[in-house]
Amino acid sequence: MENKLPESLTRQDVDILKLLQQDATLSTAAIAERINVSQSPCWRRINRLEQDGLIQGRVALLNRNALGMDVVVFATINLTSTGRQNLIEFERDIIEHPEVIECYTMTGIWDYMLKIVTRDIRHYEEFVRNTLTASPSIRELHSHMAVTEIKNTTELPLDSQLT
Repeated sequence: MENKLPESLTRQDVDILKLLQQDATLSTAAIAERINVSQSPCWRRINRLEQDGLIQGRVALLNRNALGMDVVVFATINLTSTGRQNLIEFERDIIEHPEVIECYTMTGIWDYMLKIVTRDIRHYEEFVRNTLTASPSIRELHSHMAVTEIKNTTELPLDSQLT
């Protein structure tokens, strides 16, 4: 089955998105040169992609190991109750914790999965004891420590999903 671009995206738009995923510091002139268009139309395309919400922001990706944040944990969580108010309270609370860098609702036996980054095991244990398990909304928490990072990317699979 052939994948097709969403109607609002052109091949040049996808090329711009790919370049910005790889290096958000590229100038409009450099992007225009790489996709073989002039600078003004390229600038307009980038602005449209931002206005349409396809580009949410531009950030610097930090090296967590170089910063001494060596522990990555995937924590699976079940709540005491899955009523709407309990879900809202949990989600409002979890957003406030910078150690939680990703949080997803899940299908299957777990209500949520968190990706947590800490300096070391001791800091993770303190976070669990003093923050997560202190929450009355959490019934069950399982920690899955990452041992070796095989792949970690922020790049979406544009070539295989949009072209």
